[in-house]
Amino acid sequence: MREKKIVVNLQGGLQAYNATEFVKEATKYSSDIKILKDERLLAAKSIMGVMCLAIRKGEEITLIADGIDECKAIKSLEIFLTKG
Repeated sequence: MREKKIVVNLQGGLQAYNATEFVKEATKYSSDIKILKDERLLAAKSIMGVMCLAIRKGEEITLIADGIDECKAIKSLEIFLTKG
């Protein structure tokens, strides 16, 4: 299992379009991927889960991945979340 704290740098955070694209990226990996924000842990492959977290630009979240491709998943999602 891998964990990585990340500060979201996406304009608009993980809302609407960005949330959809994030979920698409997460579903490329077989690992179980979760997002932790303010003690709430939700599935990163669920558009409703991601939208419920209401993640804004500048907020810190923790990505948690567990599976065969966990390192690749964390790195790819980190790149996605930190691109400006």
